[in-house]
Amino acid sequence: MEISSPIPFQVRTSLRIPMVTAKVEAGFPSPADDHMERSIDLNEELIGNPAATFFVRVSGDSMRDANIHSGDILVIDRSLTPKDRQIVVAMIDGEFTVKRFRRTKDRIFLEAENPAFHPIEVGENQELTIWGAVTFVIHRAK
Repeated sequence: MEISSPIPFQVRTSLRIPMVTAKVEAGFPSPADDHMERSIDLNEELIGNPAATFFVRVSGDSMRDANIHSGDILVIDRSLTPKDRQIVVAMIDGEFTVKRFRRTKDRIFLEAENPAFHPIEVGENQELTIWGAVTFVIHRAK
């Protein structure tokens, strides 16, 4: 799975979007649930640390079982130290990738979420840089 070059976060406008207080059911809608709670700003919801946040667009299907698909936009926070099993954007030997970070006692793996792809064991002679942890995935509903 490849990713595009990092896209830095910039606040261009503050756009507040109405938020509905009612639960959204998959069954029949209730006409009594026409209540607006407040408006939300997606920057506030998605960006925890603006100075350390960037976006990337995904290409490929190695993370499909984590619900990350080609064309999705990932919100990345590079201020977060990756934890075991967290999804990260990494550069290994000069190539960008998005994978699940796995750390054992003495080894590091980058694992795909698609059985067609083998885990990448990071060897001593390989250069690994974790660019940040994925905090949100933005994709179109199909």
